[in-house]
Amino acid sequence: MSSETPFQINVPDEKLTALRAKLQLATFPDELENAQWKFGSPLADIKRLTERWRNGYDWRQHEKAINEELPMFTRDIDVDGFGALNIHYVHKKSETVDAIPLLFCHGWPGSFFEVIRILPLLTASTAEHPSFHVVALSLPGFGFSEAPHKQGFGINQYAKVAHKLMVALGYNEYVTQGGDWGGIITRKMASTYGGRHHKAWHTNFPIPEPPSWKSPLSFLSFLLTPWSIEEKAGIERTKWFRTKGQGYSAQQSTQPQTLGYSLADSPVGLLAWIYEKLVLWTDNYYWSDDEVLTWISLYWFSRAGPAASLRIYFELRGDCEDLGRNPTIPMGASFFPKELIVLPAAWLRKSNNVVFESHHKTGGHFAATERPEELVRDVRKMFAKGSPAFGIVPGRTGYDPHVQQ
Repeated sequence: MSSETPFQINVPDEKLTALRAKLQLATFPDELENAQWKFGSPLADIKRLTERWRNGYDWRQHEKAINEELPMFTRDIDVDGFGALNIHYVHKKSETVDAIPLLFCHGWPGSFFEVIRILPLLTASTAEHPSFHVVALSLPGFGFSEAPHKQGFGINQYAKVAHKLMVALGYNEYVTQGGDWGGIITRKMASTYGGRHHKAWHTNFPIPEPPSWKSPLSFLSFLLTPWSIEEKAGIERTKWFRTKGQGYSAQQSTQPQTLGYSLADSPVGLLAWIYEKLVLWTDNYYWSDDEVLTWISLYWFSRAGPAASLRIYFELRGDCEDLGRNPTIPMGASFFPKELIVLPAAWLRKSNNVVFESHHKTGGHFAATERPEELVRDVRKMFAKGSPAFGIVPGRTGYDPHVQQ
């Protein structure tokens, strides 16, 4: 396994020139009267964002800010059957020597950039709460990580890359935090590497297994127990997503290459495709135009191009139908009301070793961006003194032993 190389984002000028030229030549579709969000991303929004992207948005300013705020590196990670992949990641250590090693894992349409608001909070040193050494990788095919070149790169491979990265950084024992695909990948890590290496996992994308006749008592309890107001709202949100919000997934998990031509060639198409999710998957979060354009630009300028990020849906389609045995290591779960799938927490407790659980009044799919303080507070509580997961990583409590508690 190779040594790490410091990394800075430096998009070539010619790519910026080419982007502006494409934006200048953009052709927009028509739109029905009073459509608003009923048919997807509104035309007025996309025209406004396109004009800002072409004339006013300063990529160099945001590129500079990312480079200054996020210590980034790359290194080669060997994956059996796929060779060595050059993986990009953020790595920031806390000043607390006994800080807990934590891997942050993103999903789609997110990226390593999602860690930017929670990084200073997680690595902060204080006697009041545990501190963490944080690693946030770009999944293979995302951001500035190399994409797999062969078919069949499934959940085992994504989990292996993340695990081997932590070990390569000297973290033989660690914890994880993830949402979206990151929650699914870290769940696989928990069941594969749990105990010896992976000590505990926290997710803001908990997906419980519904009760079934395989467990008669649980199923009977489900039938007889009335749902709370919160649970009813969660079921309605889940129903909305599964009936009106999952079209993108059907396309990306069946014919991603076909969609990829449009996203790789048209920055406006990429903008509209992802912008829809940023708005509809959040809880009245205010997206500034520049924040949206930075998210989209990171996909447009990504190492393998935006099409590569779609293939995870195709490759993991079968894996998600059977994720294997449930992890036995301690689990923490944060429930946000506008998450895409919000099912009763009692279902989660039946099949997981849940040691921490938090229910929030607001927040959606992108918790690290929408509610960074709340997400970090949950992670801290899970590993704080007095909690079941305190000291779960031997020799790394998250607290400075020389600071008076």
